[in-house]
Amino acid sequence: MARVVVLDYGSGNLRSAERALRRVGAEVEVTADRDAALNADGLVVPGVGAFAACMEGLRSVHGEQIIGTRLAGGRPVLGICVGMQILFERGVEHGIEEDGCGEWPGTVERLQADVLPHMGWNTVRVPEGSVLFAGLDADTRFYFVHSYAVRKWELTVQPPFTPPLVTWAHHGEDFVAAVENAPLCATQFHPEKSGDAGATLLENWLNSLH
Repeated sequence: MARVVVLDYGSGNLRSAERALRRVGAEVEVTADRDAALNADGLVVPGVGAFAACMEGLRSVHGEQIIGTRLAGGRPVLGICVGMQILFERGVEHGIEEDGCGEWPGTVERLQADVLPHMGWNTVRVPEGSVLFAGLDADTRFYFVHSYAVRKWELTVQPPFTPPLVTWAHHGEDFVAAVENAPLCATQFHPEKSGDAGATLLENWLNSLH
């Protein structure tokens, strides 16, 4: 049974993430304890609300250092919703620019869409070779709640290195819906609120931890 820590930094659907992970067979602890977060098989970083507030909470528990240390050792991390957004270099909300964790280049900004927030079920465009989305049909829908997203993927990777797998969705315009980048994965949607499809994705992630 994989041991997973859901990082508690004062933001996110901690209990729903915990329940969803238990449902697919994980041993789950919700904590901000550094040692537990570093030593778990997998670390989940949830997040809801404003980018700047999430970064403030993350820094209060040295979460950006925990994420960086895990990734330096090749230890898996999964970001969810704003927990994905804060992995990028910066976020711009209401005219306020805030530094993120900087694991990926790019900016989280307001979607150009007639209706915001983007709330409800939507399909995604999955690249070939995805592990997270294995076994899911192309018309599978996931649950989104957000007004901000990464509208442009900026990381370029030269051979012999393998580029990340980037999944896209569309609401008014294309935006990054998920990223698979070796130990670092993330989803803009909420797998813990996405029913059986979300459970399959979380189970795929858990299986990748071994």
